[in-house]
Amino acid sequence: MLRRMSAFPAAPEDSFTTRPTLQGTFGMVSSTHWLASQSAMAVLEDGGNAFDAAVAAGFVLHVVEPHLNGPAGDLPLILAPAGGPVRVLCGQGPAPAGATVDHFRALGLELVPGTGPLAAVVPGAFDAWMVLLRDHGTKELADVLSYAIGYAERGHPAVERIGRAVASVRELFTTEWTSSAEVYLPDGEPPAPGVLLRNPDLAATWRRLLREAAGGATREARIEAARRVWREGFIGEALVAHAARPAMDSSGSRHAGVLTGDDLTGWEAGYEEPVTYDWRGWTVCKPGPWSQGPVLPQQLALLDAGIGPEAYGTPEYVHALIEGSKLAMADREAWYGDAEGADAVPVAQLLSPAYNDARRALIGPVASRELRPGSPGGRRPRLAAHARRAVSGAAVPEQPLGTGEPTVAPTGETRGDTCHVDVVDRFGNMVSATPSGGWLQSSPVVPGLGFPLGTRLQMTWLEPGLPASLVPGRRPRTTLSPSLALRGGEPVLAFGTPGGDQQDQWQTHFFLAVALRPRVRGQLDLQGAIDAPNWHQESFPGSFYPRLAAPGRVVIESRAGEVVIGGLRSRGHDVTVAPPWTEGRLCAVARDPETGVLSAAANPRGAQGYAAGR
Repeated sequence: MLRRMSAFPAAPEDSFTTRPTLQGTFGMVSSTHWLASQSAMAVLEDGGNAFDAAVAAGFVLHVVEPHLNGPAGDLPLILAPAGGPVRVLCGQGPAPAGATVDHFRALGLELVPGTGPLAAVVPGAFDAWMVLLRDHGTKELADVLSYAIGYAERGHPAVERIGRAVASVRELFTTEWTSSAEVYLPDGEPPAPGVLLRNPDLAATWRRLLREAAGGATREARIEAARRVWREGFIGEALVAHAARPAMDSSGSRHAGVLTGDDLTGWEAGYEEPVTYDWRGWTVCKPGPWSQGPVLPQQLALLDAGIGPEAYGTPEYVHALIEGSKLAMADREAWYGDAEGADAVPVAQLLSPAYNDARRALIGPVASRELRPGSPGGRRPRLAAHARRAVSGAAVPEQPLGTGEPTVAPTGETRGDTCHVDVVDRFGNMVSATPSGGWLQSSPVVPGLGFPLGTRLQMTWLEPGLPASLVPGRRPRTTLSPSLALRGGEPVLAFGTPGGDQQDQWQTHFFLAVALRPRVRGQLDLQGAIDAPNWHQESFPGSFYPRLAAPGRVVIESRAGEVVIGGLRSRGHDVTVAPPWTEGRLCAVARDPETGVLSAAANPRGAQGYAAGR
């Protein structure tokens, strides 16, 4: 791997990248695992479109990155059909009807556990993939599922971090979650790197689902039948029965979940308008404030209008971004959630010029250690009592997450998570998807199905009256946040990253690197922007149990250089210097509407992400 010799070079030709930005005209894929990228590319080569390819990649990611996502997890995605409007497809399931604050409080809990069936929302990932395939794909479900079935049945070489995740929860698996041990400790040991890891129960689940859905008269009818099997058939029945069994969770006690059959049948993935923001000729599209999506455009809104390419990578530039990130994340904490009516999130005001001009004035020459949410429209911000305690400085989390891979505790709670996939095809279709949740360390594997439930309820507060309070039927405020950007009304860039709370920090840095740096071979320098030194700040309550904060802390790659690192320290930042290639797991694809040239790039950190295309 080639290292840059200087920090934040102004032009790509002044530095090395780890690999070239791929360019072609047929199709491009980028994902967090090479097998998912290659499977998606195989679908394109077989005549499928970007949406078919994304679905195939998504199901492969369930198999090859099971420590980062699963079928019963969550899935927000942004799609741009050729010639059609950009839409968000929400696969983030809501809180079950029985998930009330009173129920959790009666169990003696102050926070929703980070693991176990009690933290499960209505699973959303499977249904969202089905809706995408039904409405925008061209392939049969059996065709796009075949890649995942093959890897689950015949095995795939395990990446290092699967074994590390399993090793972290080995005692839990062997003493409590024995159904998980059957899958991930087949010989009593965590999977070693490169050893073929199989999940025959998952393969059998998909084969049975295909058999039971095969009777439909049309492709769409067969997909609809598969959705019914998930909600009402053998899969739904197994999910509900499993949720009702008490299981050990991160609270140190055994709790049963509250998910019911009515919860499964009463929800389906659906489309929404994206939040959009115009910045210097770009239109950035994000999911709404039930995610953390608007954090990215607000960071752009907080930038000084005078910041240009010449400022990129200077200590002043990095300081301004860090301080703007703190303000945007403070607004996330006070205002974001799945609220409606009088409590609806004031997104337009949070992104308005007047509001952000006033907020920008709070950015001084010295780093702030306060959580400072604003008052859009004169409304008073509301913070959970736990959030106020977290930023008091009394509780400081452990060392940073690094590449966006999870930090897994012995009881299974996880900081950081997630996969990502972007696809663009020769027809001009584009999609950005961030599947997550339902990872192997979240909850016991459902016997016979081969995958666990998710734990997204941990991102809600057990304090009524907040935008992100636990409310039955409402979505938890998730960290999942895919991105898509337009120029002149044409989709040109799809990108995203794993990393929990870091997602919209790392994506902002990437987007600015793309927007401010020169092009390469006439196209956007995707690989150079991904390879650029990255960082994140932790001056806000984390979204994952136990929801801690580290006011003033900035984690930055050593490649940023002493000028930048020293400049941040001189401005009062509590700087943790991370190893040189540890911050971010970005993926990106692009399309030039004028030439039809397609591009792709993937993250070298962790030696796992890959792009493919021609």
